[in-house]
Amino acid sequence: MTLPQVPAPAGVYVPALRSGPYVYTSGQVPLVEGKLLTAGKVGAEVTPERAKELAGVCALNALAAVTSVVDDLDRIAQVVKVTGFVASAPDFTAQPGVINGASELLGEVLGDRGVHARSAVGVAALPLDSPVEVEIQVELAD
Repeated sequence: MTLPQVPAPAGVYVPALRSGPYVYTSGQVPLVEGKLLTAGKVGAEVTPERAKELAGVCALNALAAVTSVVDDLDRIAQVVKVTGFVASAPDFTAQPGVINGASELLGEVLGDRGVHARSAVGVAALPLDSPVEVEIQVELAD
């Protein structure tokens, strides 16, 4: 599998930061080659199925962010936590199903090392009018 280039930050922060045996990523939106794949609210302009695909793109971008501070994904001992944000229409309540896209991608890429704790949070809006944003925390092997 080839990881994408790390998306450039949209503000004053770094894509990922290592602290001891952990790497924390900044929130990643579904950018590919610098362009947001889809904009809008889930449950309105964006279907839950499309948002789930986009959450997978966010997770892939998060893994790329991890490799900006650690050379190789093989250094990941465990994905510890995933936090997913879903820009939701007022009546949309299926955020966990959307963020499953990120969880499934991490499992496909990392196997058992991709199993994690998780939060899926509905929000009014996200940067760039993104439908989803995902951040991850990983523990590194010694």
